[in-house]
Amino acid sequence: MLFDTHVHLNADQFEEDMEETIERARAEGVRYMTVVGFDHKTIPKAIEIAENHEDIYAAVGWHPVDAIDMKEEDLQWIEELTSHPKVVALGEMGLDYHWDKSPADVQKEVFRKQIRLAKKVRMPIIIHNREATEDIVEILKEENAAEVGGIMHCYSGPVETAKECIDMNFMISLGGPVTFKNAKLPKEVAKAIDLEHLLVETDCPFLAPHPNRGKRNEPAYVKLVAEQIAELKEITYEEVAEITTANALKFFGIKS
Repeated sequence: MLFDTHVHLNADQFEEDMEETIERARAEGVRYMTVVGFDHKTIPKAIEIAENHEDIYAAVGWHPVDAIDMKEEDLQWIEELTSHPKVVALGEMGLDYHWDKSPADVQKEVFRKQIRLAKKVRMPIIIHNREATEDIVEILKEENAAEVGGIMHCYSGPVETAKECIDMNFMISLGGPVTFKNAKLPKEVAKAIDLEHLLVETDCPFLAPHPNRGKRNEPAYVKLVAEQIAELKEITYEEVAEITTANALKFFGIKS
């Protein structure tokens, strides 16, 4: 039994075959999923999918790339949605310095506002980080994000930073890159970090694991991530599946 903690079944890539995609995941032992919404289009869709499927949940937040588009009423809207019974986290939020649509100072402001909202509604957060590790860690510390904790989504940083995040009450989530032959850091993290602090995800439709790299990713492939972690840790796949699922259920406050 697996929990894919970060999926985008609300993406256009699944418009034609979402139900079949979910069935394929179930056939591979993926019982639970969290669909992440991050803007006006994807948030309602995430909630709709969660409402219509048992054991599928939603997260709602505002993506850093689109921080410049966020208005105060959007934050109020997100706050209202956190009371929905199927919404289990706030996010994805964070910083993304790869794209230049939203200036860094605007991203930081929107990030801080969402952390403060999470503390207000007592809900964990999901962090998007692209080329911004130092600033993200600094903001998490300054805003005392440890109060609610969260997930370092699709973590790609070094072991030392992972441990720093764990000390702030964050889980480390590994996705497709841990299976890439040239992905040194995720493999090191998988080996070094205790299983009790790890989650698995796909971030589908992006970052498909080997041997499907370059193709559309889907939740069924989270099994490949778990198998790779098991191999790196020299433990059984069943142990990885059981413990990462228990971690996710506890983190999201879901009763199995």
